[in-house]
Amino acid sequence: MTIKPISPTDRLGGMGRVEFIGLMAMLMALNALAIDIMLPGLQQIGAALGVENENHRQYVVSAYLFGFGLAQLAYGPVSDRFGRRKPMLFGLAVYVISSLAVVAVPSFAGLLALRFIQGIGSAAMRVITISIVRDIYGGRAMAEVMSLIMMVFMVVPVIAPGTGQIILLFGDWHLIFVFMALVALAVAGWMYIRLPETLHQEDVRPFTVTSVLDGFRIVLTNRVALCYTIASMFIFGALFGFINSAQQVYVGIYGLGVWFSAAFAAVAVFMAFSSFVNARLVGRFGMRGLSHASLLGFIGITCLWLLVQVFGPQPMPFPLFLAFFALAMFQFGWIGSNFNSLAMEPLGHVAGTASSVLGFMGTIGGGMIGAMIGQAFDGTALPMVAGFFAVSIVGLVFVLIAEKGRLFRAQNPRV
Repeated sequence: MTIKPISPTDRLGGMGRVEFIGLMAMLMALNALAIDIMLPGLQQIGAALGVENENHRQYVVSAYLFGFGLAQLAYGPVSDRFGRRKPMLFGLAVYVISSLAVVAVPSFAGLLALRFIQGIGSAAMRVITISIVRDIYGGRAMAEVMSLIMMVFMVVPVIAPGTGQIILLFGDWHLIFVFMALVALAVAGWMYIRLPETLHQEDVRPFTVTSVLDGFRIVLTNRVALCYTIASMFIFGALFGFINSAQQVYVGIYGLGVWFSAAFAAVAVFMAFSSFVNARLVGRFGMRGLSHASLLGFIGITCLWLLVQVFGPQPMPFPLFLAFFALAMFQFGWIGSNFNSLAMEPLGHVAGTASSVLGFMGTIGGGMIGAMIGQAFDGTALPMVAGFFAVSIVGLVFVLIAEKGRLFRAQNPRV
């Protein structure tokens, strides 16, 4: 007797693929929203709360990232024991409450504390969303779905800074946090009504110290998962470094003023388009083929960018700077989702714990690397560009370790 496999739609209680991708993208996008929407307001936040050192405004981003990274260690094991829905709703509640609490914050230190707490809430959306996708899909199908999720997710960096700029026309920076809370409430309602539990009963793990440590051991001793996570950590460090320095580069160096949001969005469009192309090609060429090619492309583009930055006119003409950055981020769009899928592929039986550990490493490590790049800002774009090239080389080293020195091996299943 042949047993008919359960389709993704059946596992999702009738939710269609398009709605599923949209919901997962919005859950993950709450993280990007918490970072990108406030970039136009960093100067106003610093002035309102007495931040004298311009580089210290970046701590508004760094505090969030550290809370976001640390909390990921907890959500994975919890979601492997109690399912995906309850921990996700808890994280959404923390996100909403901390966002609203910012309205009454009296000091910069208080704002940083609430941003840290907001990051703790947002960690659920990162860890559990990826776990849910892994519950439903595997192999190239997971990479394709993750690419589509990332494509929708990338719409947020396109519209978030502009949205923040518009909000500032009607009030001060506190309204940005109120807007974040309202969006999170809407997404929480959507998820509560439409998304069933996706954790397979046979994959439920006991929530004990021994079980949690065993899950961590499984993840950290898998060479492919660990090395792709470290490689992704360094590449994401470049993105975090840019986010930390974006306002200083676009406004401070190039004097874009209110056009800052448009320039930020232009690059995000390239990343979104890259994710769309990846979703169309990954089924044919595989995760390894596309991600390895894009990593080499990233290295080549950032190397040329660095040479022009060092030996060319100062500052580099803005159209040329934007062209280099957009090309680099197009490659980044292929690297991000595929590296994440490659890291998760061998760990489906511990998906929550795996997403937790890998997310912790990627966020905390990437956040620290990004903070170092951001704090190195010296009035020029050189530290940022040099940081991009350096992290790409380190990323290649760890990919080579993962693949035992051989790139472009076709090993990914199609389903």
